[in-house]
Amino acid sequence: MKILIPDLVSNSYFPAIAAVELGFFREEGLDMTLEHVYPVTKCLELMSDEACDFVVGTAHAVPQVFPEYHGAKLVAAVAQHMYWFLVLRSDLGVARGDLNGIKGLRIGAAPLVDQGLRGLLAAANIDVDKDDVQIGPVPGAAAAGVSFGVQAAKALEDGLLDGFWANGIGAEIAVRSGVGNMVLDVRRGEGPSVARDFTFAALIAPDRLIEGDPAIVAAAVRAMVKVQRALVAHPERATQVAEKWFPAQEASMIDDVLRRDLPYYDPVISEKVVASVHQFVQDLGLMPGPVPYEQAVATQFGRLWTE
Repeated sequence: MKILIPDLVSNSYFPAIAAVELGFFREEGLDMTLEHVYPVTKCLELMSDEACDFVVGTAHAVPQVFPEYHGAKLVAAVAQHMYWFLVLRSDLGVARGDLNGIKGLRIGAAPLVDQGLRGLLAAANIDVDKDDVQIGPVPGAAAAGVSFGVQAAKALEDGLLDGFWANGIGAEIAVRSGVGNMVLDVRRGEGPSVARDFTFAALIAPDRLIEGDPAIVAAAVRAMVKVQRALVAHPERATQVAEKWFPAQEASMIDDVLRRDLPYYDPVISEKVVASVHQFVQDLGLMPGPVPYEQAVATQFGRLWTE
């Protein structure tokens, strides 16, 4: 079996990597391989084409690729809340939390990830057009094997961007090097509060497995819950995993970055959060109306979140 993630050298989807490397899928009877495919829309399209079995990615992407969740559903949260950071060039001197400092700047963001930033700015009454906020791709990020956050930090250092909206590893690289300043961490309560639940990292499964072979989906959910608990109990194991999958510099950072994420390793997908995600996608004009919770989430696996 195969699970896809849209970013590899990242904390965002790290539990999926750890579940493969530490044998949690294998313990549940799944011979699971992991592959990095960018961006998340491509991951979901491959799942639709039966080229993979699971995706770990951003929850708000699912109804955009599978309208009204016909074809795929959310089966567990990998981590709670929107998980990207706004980093700007340190020489700009923008203070922490000052979103007005983004005006007139070039900001790199991945496809669909950029929607979170646009929604955040709109909630803060910043008009990206009138305020000349240029949100676009990170140069070189679409090349094979490139991890988005790492490339974003490099583009910032090379002067190709004024800032980026990306994962915690990318932010850590930029901040440690002195090239970037952390301006906004939405997950931890900075910025408009509504933006915190625009999306979250999710385990996504196709209807063909949910309906045709639910035991496989249940096994994958159990593996994800177990790896979350294992990382919370023994966060030092993250370095062991990262040293197998990441370059040395980024592997050395995972312990610090992951320990900050541990409070968000909760597999529960609440009705409140799903309603927030749906409202966000509707506000983008990409979802015609509300979708029932039970249509978005494969609730038959919900008992496994707390078992």
